Amino acid sequence: MFVDRVELFVKGGDGGRGLATFRREKFVPKGGPDGGDGGHGGSIIIRADPNADNLAGLSMKKHWKAKSGDAGGGARKTGANAEDVILLVPPGTIIRDRDRGNVLKDLVNPGDELVAAKGGRGGRGNVHFKSSTNRAPRESEPGGEGEERWITLELKVIADAGLVGFPNAGKSTLLSRVSRATPEIASYPFTTKHPNLGIVTAGDAHFVLADLPGLIEGAAQGVGLGHEFLRHVERTRVLIHLVEPFPSDDSDPVRNYHLIRKELHDYTIPLSDKPELVCVSKAELTGADEVRDKLAAELGREVLLISAVTGQGLQLVVGRVAQMLAEIKRSEAEEAARKKPVVEFGTEAVVRTSDFQTTAVASITPPADGAAP
Repeated sequence: MFVDRVELFVKGGDGGRGLATFRREKFVPKGGPDGGDGGHGGSIIIRADPNADNLAGLSMKKHWKAKSGDAGGGARKTGANAEDVILLVPPGTIIRDRDRGNVLKDLVNPGDELVAAKGGRGGRGNVHFKSSTNRAPRESEPGGEGEERWITLELKVIADAGLVGFPNAGKSTLLSRVSRATPEIASYPFTTKHPNLGIVTAGDAHFVLADLPGLIEGAAQGVGLGHEFLRHVERTRVLIHLVEPFPSDDSDPVRNYHLIRKELHDYTIPLSDKPELVCVSKAELTGADEVRDKLAAELGREVLLISAVTGQGLQLVVGRVAQMLAEIKRSEAEEAARKKPVVEFGTEAVVRTSDFQTTAVASITPPADGAAP
């Protein structure tokens, strides 16, 4: 079962109560206060784990509560701290406060974590209240209450490239041919009901390819499972758009291409600006090359012809995607280098403080020859 959205109630454990006791020992008169502190309550921690692939493990239990800390003891003994409760989720999970709607954290990388509900602090024992004017304090503190809230976990698949297109365009078959993924494959539409991931190797490079469920007209407005499907496209860097040459409903493949592009454009976060590689699938069918030529003429750019059955064009697709991803990473590295603070001698130094603002600072004169910098 694939689950990519869950609502959970999380509560940190309460802190243990501090103790108000006095030292009672033979031959030690007026021993004084010796009440220990209470232990801290456990916290609810959500951590991104690369071995998790969806949120199904959290869908069967809605309430998660950590244990409370133990109460303090005599002889200044501190109560034991309660253990934290760690919930493992896949990288790419967004954590939101359900009631406020704000994003608490986006767990993008493996190991990223968020303390969703912090445990309460242990109360102080009466030994902390002793003073020159209060030699026998009888007060102590109760443990602090643990935080509690309702949160929403939403998984957005992290993949370098994503396969998009109408149902039955051959996306799952393509994924199974270029990787070791084993998605469900059948001759009827909507076989894929959730994203499938596979690792594709291209020479020395490799990338993650996602088989995204088939889209239909109106998906951007939530028709069918539109929003459930489209949000998984958000994190992909490159789109491989598969066009079926002879749809079973006798629809026009060129029109089908433009319908998918419209849904990508109309989504809440426009997705049509992502780099796209267009491929006509099922090249083994007679006349598929004519459909490819017609679509290429319509778009004014290259359209590949592939077949997941015979293997035609698959290596070319993999190579093109690897090249596109390498160019994107190179551009990102150049952009990051460009945004670093700049200091130039003999001219006005400009320091970039953000993507939208630059701050000019005083010019810096280079040191004279032989002088200390």
